[in-house]
Amino acid sequence: MKVILGAGQTKYDGWTSTQEEELNLLSVEDWDKPFKVEGIGVLLAEHVWEHLTFDEGIEAAKNCYNYLKPGGYIRCAVPDRNFRNEWYQNMVQVGGPGPKDHPAATHKIVYDYKKFKSVFEVAGFEVTLLEYCDENGDFHYTYWNEADGRIGRSFRFDTRNSAESLGMVSLIIDARKPLTIKYK
Repeated sequence: MKVILGAGQTKYDGWTSTQEEELNLLSVEDWDKPFKVEGIGVLLAEHVWEHLTFDEGIEAAKNCYNYLKPGGYIRCAVPDRNFRNEWYQNMVQVGGPGPKDHPAATHKIVYDYKKFKSVFEVAGFEVTLLEYCDENGDFHYTYWNEADGRIGRSFRFDTRNSAESLGMVSLIIDARKPLTIKYK
């Protein structure tokens, strides 16, 4: 089973799209309605976690962990605090750039790669950085297969990007639930 969290208008063949109204990431009761614990193979969340506080992000990551099968993963993308572009940073800032109906109006946090990675590591995931900017604003990219979860606001798929210039990037991770639990 493959599930898109906070899908908006996003629909992919073979994927189940969910909206916040039907699946509040913080509500175990909402998770229990359509899913079984350890019943999901893949989760996809594009620009969802910035609408949660840091602590809510950890709680949501823990819920994802519980509902993913061992070896399953979540591919997750958020705006990148380290992307050196004034227009972009104004657009993604906490509280958004303008009217209350702007998509960023409910942003509660803007992550850098270290803080975002920690959200999922605290929940028990093994995290791989796929796209991100470091502290110097340098962009890093590791190839990822779109069939495993397509992120539209990414280096390859956002039309605002070219070989010469980056116009829109996301901080993108794969957070995988280990096949076996390690005990200390």
